[in-house]
Amino acid sequence: MGTFAYFPHTDEDIRLMLERIGAGSLDELYGDVPRDFVFKGEYNLPEAMSEQQVRDFFSALEAKNTKLKVFVGAGAYDHYTPSVIPYITSRSEFLTAYTPYQAEISQGTLRYIFEYQSVICSLTGMDVSNASMYDGPTAAAEAVRMILACTKKKTRVLLSKGLLPNVQKVVETYSKFHGDQIDYIDLEGGLTSLESLKKELAAGDVAGIIVPAVNRYGIIEDYSGFADAVHEAGGVVVEYCDPSALAVIKTPADWGFDIAVGDGQPLGIPLCFGGPYVGFMACRKDYVRKMPGRIVGQTTDSEGRCFVLTLQAREQHIRREKATSNICSNESLMALFVTVYASLMGAEGLKKVNCLSFSGAHYLYEELLKTGKFAPVFDAPFLKEFVLKPLVPVEKLQKKLLEGGYFAALQTEEGYVSFCVTEKHGKEEIDALVELVKEVEQ
Repeated sequence: MGTFAYFPHTDEDIRLMLERIGAGSLDELYGDVPRDFVFKGEYNLPEAMSEQQVRDFFSALEAKNTKLKVFVGAGAYDHYTPSVIPYITSRSEFLTAYTPYQAEISQGTLRYIFEYQSVICSLTGMDVSNASMYDGPTAAAEAVRMILACTKKKTRVLLSKGLLPNVQKVVETYSKFHGDQIDYIDLEGGLTSLESLKKELAAGDVAGIIVPAVNRYGIIEDYSGFADAVHEAGGVVVEYCDPSALAVIKTPADWGFDIAVGDGQPLGIPLCFGGPYVGFMACRKDYVRKMPGRIVGQTTDSEGRCFVLTLQAREQHIRREKATSNICSNESLMALFVTVYASLMGAEGLKKVNCLSFSGAHYLYEELLKTGKFAPVFDAPFLKEFVLKPLVPVEKLQKKLLEGGYFAALQTEEGYVSFCVTEKHGKEEIDALVELVKEVEQ
């Protein structure tokens, strides 16, 4: 065997492979790597430990994390996760396959993906949902490709400046390397401007638009007239959604839109230091053939109802140039997480989550203005997130809040500060945050 017992290649295996490619040693194999980039120290790997020692080691690492009360949103929201979810998601019925190509042994996986698609369709009002989108921003990037595939001869896609900055950046990155033209719809009073949209449509060549249901300032958008204007120009309308908020605000279908995308994280997935999350995409049935990822459907066999992969147009199934996507990734464990959360909460539970978040956010908004440390920015409806103009140095404000155990007052590009309240945070925590703000000096 080789030097390391758990490595699959023996010294003889390595010698034969090096000989086959004409390299005399592993150092020679990596000879093109600049010496300045080669690690020359010792690896910080401890000696073998007992199970208890390993547990203690990782507990000590965890203790180094600073645990804060999260009053920030910006696309990832600190909603409550029912404790039963990790138990249900670990059950063996759902651990049948990573990629469920063989339906006979993948019924558990196919079943919950089908149910997940049903949840997304119910929330968005769309006809069909896929599975296996990596996260919200890349789902928006996929939507650009889908828009262009649906309209073919048009080349411009418009993004609302109200989209989250990270969504805009990811879309720009993928579009740049596909050669797609991205332009923007301006905001007016914190809302996506219908007049700006009409101006861009008049300039021509618009394949479609992507707009947020709740924008980067936390404002609930009003899209009266948007669908008609874009459809008359032969375009497609995509809405980027917070799926939790769709329980209480107008859905993409209500607005007459064509495609819905977003991130499923607000449906009970913990923040987890940034992931893993799950992107979603749903559309009207007219566009199902242009949708990336997989679609699970139900059928019958000799024993009754069963589930199959109905549509899969990824690059490993068909010619790469014909594929609807080359970046979608299987996030079915997180899709299961979302499905269990939605089934536990139900329609009334989701409404309650939003009502508690709404009341908490509006209470914090009013209390912060009373401190005299902020000025209002927009006069528009918000749900759980809002921005204010700080009248004290943002660095001092953030430092005071961090010292008090709060992650809040996230600064925006314009110099505003953003706050978010979910159902996890009651009046006592909000009042304590406000008291800290009162201590901030000019």
